Amino acid sequence: MRTGRTGTVATLAGALAFAAFTAPAAEAADTGITVSKMVVNSGKPIVVGTTEKKRPGVRFHVSWSAGHSLSGVDADPYLYHGTTARKGADHGGIYLSSMTCYEDGPRAADCTGELYIEPRYTLDSNNDATTWKVGAAARVWGANGRPKSEEYLPALATAQVKRAARATVDASPEPVAKGKTLTVTGRLTRADWVKHSYTGYGGKAAKLQFRKAGTSTYTTVKIVKANSTGSLRTTVKAASDGYWRWTFGETSTTGGATAAGDYVDVK
Repeated sequence: MRTGRTGTVATLAGALAFAAFTAPAAEAADTGITVSKMVVNSGKPIVVGTTEKKRPGVRFHVSWSAGHSLSGVDADPYLYHGTTARKGADHGGIYLSSMTCYEDGPRAADCTGELYIEPRYTLDSNNDATTWKVGAAARVWGANGRPKSEEYLPALATAQVKRAARATVDASPEPVAKGKTLTVTGRLTRADWVKHSYTGYGGKAAKLQFRKAGTSTYTTVKIVKANSTGSLRTTVKAASDGYWRWTFGETSTTGGATAAGDYVDVK
């Protein structure tokens, strides 16, 4: 928060953020800084694929003791899932990209910003799909540009990080005679943060849904479990023109996915 009372106060990403947490620092001490009302990504899970960078929002309230100002203190949020806030900051953290704070009284401010996730570098294990804790690196700065005191404020909130998923569908033959058998196949995959690709979501149950042409609502026809490679296959009787799709909801580690509807003309 050293760049001003209002406006952007920090810009950290990737190695820069890591360096900020591992550089030599002042002896840990009570900074008098308090962080509250911490919310990450509007309270929703952060669903991450294999290549797309994510910048989940973060907002919180910060206050500090007498004798300091907004430009002389820092409270930089980060995510961790280690055993302690400091360990989390040094190993496998998700760090701040940018932040803006506006004073709310003589010794308080409301802050909003963004965290930064680049899957190839930030997430190196599928075990990272879990509940992360939210901490903050709190510092009081001296006139020499070095921190006079600092501490890591742990467990201010939690945030769920999940693997993105995909679903495909193919219904055949197209067209099909009314009353004949229609074969519907598809595949479920999800982000693998070790292989940096989407791999089969084996054993996951998906709903086969149908939307009749001219309507707007899908109806579940049956539930099918994917095989070990994530492939789906089932048969139905063709009754009317319409769209077929596979869909499944999110789990504690993986986001949900819905295939785009595949239109079948029934003669």
